[in-house]
Amino acid sequence: MFPKTARISNTIRYSCILIFWMIIFYSYPSKAQTMSVDTSKFPAYKPQNITPPDWLITRKKLSARLYRSDNGKDIVMDNGLISRTFQLSPDLATVGFDNRMTGETLLRSVRPEGYVELDGKEYAIGGLIGQPDLAYLLPSWLKGMHSDPAAFQFTGFTAGKTKARFAWKRVRHSADLPWPPPGISLNLMFRPPSGILSGVTVEVHYELYDGIPLLSKWISIHNQGFNKVRLNSFTVETLGVVEREAIVDDSDRWLYPNITVATDYSFGGMSVVNSTRSVFWDADPNYTTQVNYNLKTPCVLDVHPPIGPDVDILPGHTLNTFRVFELVHDSTDRERKGLEVRRMYRALAPWCTENPLMLHLTSTDPAIARNAIDQCAEVGFEMVIFSFGSGLNMEDVSPQNIAKFKELADYAHSKGIEIGGYSLLASRHISDQDDVINPKTGKPGGAIFGFSPCLCSQWGIDYFKHLHTFLTDTGFNLLENDGSYPGDLCASTTHPGHRGLKDSQWMQYYAIADFYEWCRGKGIFLNVPDWYFLVGSNKTGMGYRETNWSLPRAQQIIHARQNLYDGTWEKTPTMGWMFTPLVEYQGGGAAATIEPLHEHLHTYAQHLEDNLGYGVQACYRGARLYDTSVTEELVKKWVTFFKKHREILESDIIHLSRADGVHLDAILHVNPYGEEKGLAMIYNPASTAVTKWITLPLYYTGITDKACISIQDGKPRSYVLDRAYKVRLKVTVPAEDCTWLTIK
Repeated sequence: MFPKTARISNTIRYSCILIFWMIIFYSYPSKAQTMSVDTSKFPAYKPQNITPPDWLITRKKLSARLYRSDNGKDIVMDNGLISRTFQLSPDLATVGFDNRMTGETLLRSVRPEGYVELDGKEYAIGGLIGQPDLAYLLPSWLKGMHSDPAAFQFTGFTAGKTKARFAWKRVRHSADLPWPPPGISLNLMFRPPSGILSGVTVEVHYELYDGIPLLSKWISIHNQGFNKVRLNSFTVETLGVVEREAIVDDSDRWLYPNITVATDYSFGGMSVVNSTRSVFWDADPNYTTQVNYNLKTPCVLDVHPPIGPDVDILPGHTLNTFRVFELVHDSTDRERKGLEVRRMYRALAPWCTENPLMLHLTSTDPAIARNAIDQCAEVGFEMVIFSFGSGLNMEDVSPQNIAKFKELADYAHSKGIEIGGYSLLASRHISDQDDVINPKTGKPGGAIFGFSPCLCSQWGIDYFKHLHTFLTDTGFNLLENDGSYPGDLCASTTHPGHRGLKDSQWMQYYAIADFYEWCRGKGIFLNVPDWYFLVGSNKTGMGYRETNWSLPRAQQIIHARQNLYDGTWEKTPTMGWMFTPLVEYQGGGAAATIEPLHEHLHTYAQHLEDNLGYGVQACYRGARLYDTSVTEELVKKWVTFFKKHREILESDIIHLSRADGVHLDAILHVNPYGEEKGLAMIYNPASTAVTKWITLPLYYTGITDKACISIQDGKPRSYVLDRAYKVRLKVTVPAEDCTWLTIK
């Protein structure tokens, strides 16, 4: 027997606990109680069998909306370009996914909305079973299909507008784009199978955006129970998609369905393809009528982490998965698909249109830094970055270091110049205690970049605290975070920020992603040599081999234009940075460097006209931008050109001809919404002037009949477009130089 006071104390304690969980239980379901399965508030779905206008050039944005089917049992998300249909009973399932632009269906079979593995057991979320043939889906079959009793069951939905994933503080020039991208949301609630996982519910979220064939999806797992639950793994999306090709024999190079699938859980690469770690095109062994005899056709889209997350969800807490974004293409043409991908990133990460002109300063000496700031202000550059090797250490948060760089930041701001610096994260050895532990050896080493700190070690936790302090206290406007987290696994069981191997990738990724999102909310510019755009980064490398900057100057110029041409198929001009070695970089000596600047004006001019003509900013790495008045005028000339035509130069690129060191090479910027509809840059690598007839494809400028074209801002001349929306004209390009044409 307990003493009376103890019993009273325990009674009060247990009552408080009960009240607490009742509040938790009833406060969350207060949202659930507002959920509905009634679709009558939505208009009836009556799609017209007409081809929608070309969304890449039309000014009229098709709006995303929610509809109900005639029988009231389906919800349809549609924006005139794509549609996704959900049958609500006997359980919720995606029963339609259509490309309205081409009239094609993307879906061949019904699958669950996703999967969650909780406490070691995997559960499907919704879905229907019993489809007789997985090669195609007939509406009449749906009546005979039934729910899976072992799956999470649909209980209701809410609908609304899109919401921002995180804050974006706009502090510098960028495109006038909305944030969040406008559209609609649909949230689907599921309960667990009867008698298990008490208090755990799952919510599947969709967003469909206006004016672009793009939707997003993610899952929330809510724990309203009394015990923690471990989320071992999850699948955000699983779709039985119509195969792109049918091959009887096995193949090691399949064509995948014509959809670009991206997630905000991307790392370890500077392109869409090699940074995508969580998107898998899998075979469907249950699809027994496919042409491939070994049933290896990649026709199931599965989106899930490569490992884990293997994290606990505590009572009263929610875990949100990463988001998947599905962009449906209406063509297999490389240029058009690239334009569509670039438009997707402008919509989902509009901060990637921030594009300041920047000097990579090689010294932190206050006198040199002040002179560099003055020069930037004089010629129109917009940002100074303390480069690698400059002596900057953002991890040093001592009062003396903070005071030194705050004074320089204040001076830069007084001149209208933003300022920031470089910090190396991965690809460095900290200590055996703090480094990533190789699961194969149980020791440091063998990481993606050799050695690398674990972001969830004490050092990694302190690193982000120090950067937060340094950026806040100095007023720095930029962080160039080299060696951002590339996806290393860590087998340590002693690091305070993760439990072991299976949760190490998840926890490390969100350590850096949360920090980048904080930077975006503060307006801090992020140069990151990785594909972190969807969690806040502004730029990544355009794509170049660093050792090529040790080549002789003339070779650097050709390589640079090849890099610019190749790098802008999926990146906008503003998404990638280039490099200009004002001082020696990666060796090469005097033959590879531009300093003394006034002695190599022609090379300096070529770098400026190449980068700025493409609308791309480079890391101009050195101690100054000019050394004589003639050099200063050269830089001013090209900065003036860039700012005069900034809107069109930062717009999309149509690739005309790649640099080969012999013939003319050219690109065409296009913007159907701007005053300047196009701007062609034409480069001549030859040692003599070249006169040539060229053809300009003007379809993506939005011009349909006549174009007014000026050579180097001269007197415009009118040209009639042929029915392929092209014009031909004669141009003369000086030796080892360029010319440009503006199009209105």
